[in-house]
Amino acid sequence: MAALQFQKQFNDQHSKARAGIITTDHGQIETPIFMPVGTVGSVKGVSQQQLELDVKAQIILGNTYHLYLRPGLQVLEAAGGLHKFNGWNRPILTDSGGYQVFSLAGTRKIKEEGVTFQSHIDGSKHLFTPEAVMDIQRVIGGDIIMAFDECPPGGSEYGYARKSMELTHRWLDRCFERFNATEPKYNYTQNLFPIVQGGTFKDLRKISCETIASKEATGNAIGGLSVGEPEPVMYEICDWCCDHLPQEKPRYLMGVGTPWNILECISMGIDMFDCVMPTRNGRNAMLFTSKGVINIDNKKWEFDFSPIDDEIGCDMSAYYTKSYLRHLLKSKELLGLTIASTHNLAFYLWLVKEARKHIIAGDFKAWKDAMIPQLKNRL
Repeated sequence: MAALQFQKQFNDQHSKARAGIITTDHGQIETPIFMPVGTVGSVKGVSQQQLELDVKAQIILGNTYHLYLRPGLQVLEAAGGLHKFNGWNRPILTDSGGYQVFSLAGTRKIKEEGVTFQSHIDGSKHLFTPEAVMDIQRVIGGDIIMAFDECPPGGSEYGYARKSMELTHRWLDRCFERFNATEPKYNYTQNLFPIVQGGTFKDLRKISCETIASKEATGNAIGGLSVGEPEPVMYEICDWCCDHLPQEKPRYLMGVGTPWNILECISMGIDMFDCVMPTRNGRNAMLFTSKGVINIDNKKWEFDFSPIDDEIGCDMSAYYTKSYLRHLLKSKELLGLTIASTHNLAFYLWLVKEARKHIIAGDFKAWKDAMIPQLKNRL
């Protein structure tokens, strides 16, 4: 058992992008990295074998809120944790459930102790405190677990953003106190990442970065972005946070975003990303490809028998044609959802791998600037 290690290997000469390796007890992760979201212990429509062989995922996410409600902690503990339960033998990151709880705006109540909320499944009432969330994530068994924070909505006024940030910091103290007083359950190390908040206000974000850095955690996260603020504001705050977080620790930008968002934020010094976009958009007929964005629902693809994308190294993307995938999705055939989701995830993993290659080669910025217009192209 060893704490998470981060080794920076290369810095881009013309941006703040960096390439490195994160080492956990469940294996290594090459950064920058994208993490597929496995909300209830599975990435929607994609098997663990496909994640490993086709997508080439190195780490996936589990969601504390959803796993706590179903299958529940008794099942997860009896199974030996999420790795044993779902058969994924590589690293797992669990979020704190905070974002899900706060999105239940009509049925939750925030107070100093924590947050009471109603289950979306059966309406039962529950209380998430910083201590409870640490205990729940110990049981789920993620290699990286997240602090319990309040995620203020996009466009929050200064007063609300400040009070929310201060509450997040008080909860963070309680998270670390509980985390340090407990042991991992499954004979491997768990690592607690704190989360920067502060809305769209630079002075608050600076305070939050300094507070988070003082915890000397093995890694740090930036939350509260891509929640409704304009894209240029997201970039400005992300860049600002990267300037005020430790250089020697991995930086995780939570819930972002489009392929072009990811490349821009890599250039600012972000190492880790997650987002439901590749699978959610894939299920709704939007494909991200190395040549641009495809709405596979359009009639123009009906007679296109070329591969979905044969440049990204995914067997599924190279094997199936655009015409066939369109037919499956039009027919509401489940295989269509699997192909589209697997392809989009494989594309995201290909993209961050390409970014890593260009950081190492020393031409990342030029490549990024040429790549982004291509990725945004509507085919």
